[in-house]
Amino acid sequence: MTIEKINGKKFAHMVLEGANNLSKNAKMVDALNVFPVPDGDTGTNMNLTITSGATEVKTSNSDKVGEVASLFARGLLMGARGNSGVILSQLFRGFSKAVEGKSEITSVELAAALENGVDSAYKAVMKPVEGTILTVAKDAARKAVKSAKKMPDVVELMQEVVKEGKASLNRTPDLLPVLKEVGVVDSGGQGLLLIYEGFLAVLEGRETPDSSVDEEKMEELVRAEHHKSAQGHMKTEDIEFGYCTEFMVQFEGEKLKNSPYDEEAFRNELDKHGDSLLVVSDDDIVKVHMHTEYPGEIMTYAQNYGSLIKIKIENMREQHTTILNQEQSAPVMKEKPAERSKYGIITVSMGDGIATLFESLGASYVIPGGQTMNPSTEDIIKAIEEVYAENIIILPNNSNIVMTAQQAASVVEENVIVIPSKTVPQGISSLLGFNPSVEPDANEETMKDSLSAVKSGQVTFAVRDTKIDGIEIAKDDFMGISDGKIVVSEPGRLEVAKALLQSMITEEDEIVTIIFGEDTDQKEAEALVAYVEEQFEDVEVELHEGNQPVYAYILAVE
Repeated sequence: MTIEKINGKKFAHMVLEGANNLSKNAKMVDALNVFPVPDGDTGTNMNLTITSGATEVKTSNSDKVGEVASLFARGLLMGARGNSGVILSQLFRGFSKAVEGKSEITSVELAAALENGVDSAYKAVMKPVEGTILTVAKDAARKAVKSAKKMPDVVELMQEVVKEGKASLNRTPDLLPVLKEVGVVDSGGQGLLLIYEGFLAVLEGRETPDSSVDEEKMEELVRAEHHKSAQGHMKTEDIEFGYCTEFMVQFEGEKLKNSPYDEEAFRNELDKHGDSLLVVSDDDIVKVHMHTEYPGEIMTYAQNYGSLIKIKIENMREQHTTILNQEQSAPVMKEKPAERSKYGIITVSMGDGIATLFESLGASYVIPGGQTMNPSTEDIIKAIEEVYAENIIILPNNSNIVMTAQQAASVVEENVIVIPSKTVPQGISSLLGFNPSVEPDANEETMKDSLSAVKSGQVTFAVRDTKIDGIEIAKDDFMGISDGKIVVSEPGRLEVAKALLQSMITEEDEIVTIIFGEDTDQKEAEALVAYVEEQFEDVEVELHEGNQPVYAYILAVE
């Protein structure tokens, strides 16, 4: 089949299938993260980002490709999470600019749009790293531009894009030694290729291969915005559809004879009975998630096609009340003042103990998030609006959130300063350098300088067997990480923490801060304090209960 031009309807279909293909394979992309710590979230971040873009596209009936691309770019921008999500949003922001005002695009214009997207993404990254999603996007776009003039068929051009994308992805280990050492390709590049493969499937008139529908797939999908802690912005009595309902239907041949299954018609009928609807199906089964007031009605309808299996119904009004009660004791934004204050400080952290610590040091607003739970651009924009200050300082406290914070800062009118803190210890050190009586430029300089004044350490567990920097790592062993580098790996958590601190503390250091996580016993943490006091007599030790997940200990040495 030959296609010489793509209109808005076709491009919308491409976007939705690209998002669908990434969603089906998000866990595989997560697994490609090379660090053997339980923080593989590239697939999750890209999936949530493109889901936000696809949701915007679904609101449009336009047949103009420029209008659809603009909606897609805006959805990506607001939903972007993590570095991979921000880069993805920039790729299609540039793409959107290139097709602005166009009703249709040819193969030459498609290639030019892909190239413009690459230009935008590279400009958005302070220090582009080759062997990542950027490289895959660049190589694929260059191949498209080179081929487009002799390929008026858009299908053929997209085939070349996917072919070169695969080749580029396979070359990423040659550009990033850590990928070659662990034996994987770049996760962000893989995510982008899955999107492009979805684009191609639509152009070729087929669907991407469907993995079996299971609980993991649904959990990935329902990790979207409606399950985040937006509950705090509404009242329990305002919940229109009170039951979060999930079930599967095992198709039955006899029933299908009388009621042939059509996914679009099935979805449209269910949509009349609630919201937050997700329908995923293959040849044998359909999985449904939705919020409804009468679960029995939708399940009775679904039985026209087969037998109900794996039913789960939760009362969201009851859940909402519980969440509100929990959030009353969690760090929240102070009541908005009548006038703008000179400064407002936003930090990101996981664990209510760490959030309380940041608040005690002067943070105005703490966004829940961190490793494996990156806030979106929109989350940060909402925090900026809530802070209500003339000058707003953001401490991301995670390397995968810095770009998202910078993107949020670029689209608001307020004067926002992003201090690129990559760890909680850096965030604490930087916040201690803040002086409310000086001007923003002086604070920015001092707070950025404070980042290098502290050494950061983490203790967590390994999710796979591997070998990095000559260190053999066994699955489920604990690892000590010093400023991003694994320095020790052993079965014992306390022994690893001790060894890590031994490697971090020098004669010049004066203060050690130990923050223990939700699964760490306080007695063990106190034993670690005693060890440091015994081994390093001149060092002062502070102990805090952080309640953070993933990391048993977060350590600061300065």
